[in-house]
Amino acid sequence: MPYKIEIVEGDITKADVEAIVNAANNEFWMGSGVAGAIKRAGGQIVEKEAMAKGPKMPGDAVYSTAGSLPYKVVIHAAVMGQNLKTDARLISKATVASLNIAEELNIKSIAFPAFGTGVGRFPMQACAFNMINAVRGYEEKSKSLERVQFCLFDSFGKALFQNYLDEVENR
Repeated sequence: MPYKIEIVEGDITKADVEAIVNAANNEFWMGSGVAGAIKRAGGQIVEKEAMAKGPKMPGDAVYSTAGSLPYKVVIHAAVMGQNLKTDARLISKATVASLNIAEELNIKSIAFPAFGTGVGRFPMQACAFNMINAVRGYEEKSKSLERVQFCLFDSFGKALFQNYLDEVENR
């Protein structure tokens, strides 16, 4: 089922969706960046529940409650291992694993950050390419998702994601 893809700039903990995704390590402890923001806003329970489901292989995902955040769940995508390094394959795999959980839980709307571009130091443009292609490639499998949002921290990331999405949609 086709869904709408949105590119927005802002704080993922304030996204207007049913579930948000955390770019995580494979043991799901929540340090800085997006993970730190989610933990601060949702509370320690978010990290505690996620860590209880780990470790997993990089590229896999788990979910936890959202603590005091207004979401049905937080999906934790293991974009990297304990070495805090990622690559295109792990980013694509973690994106699909997150979408699989959203489908399993009958989620209608989900927000993703730019995987691996903080601690993992993955290039933003390559991230946009991998994540948008993974989301577009998943569309035919989707039954419940109606809206997939990429919530970018700044205007630079938003512009790169928007430019790549426009390029894909104009093919």
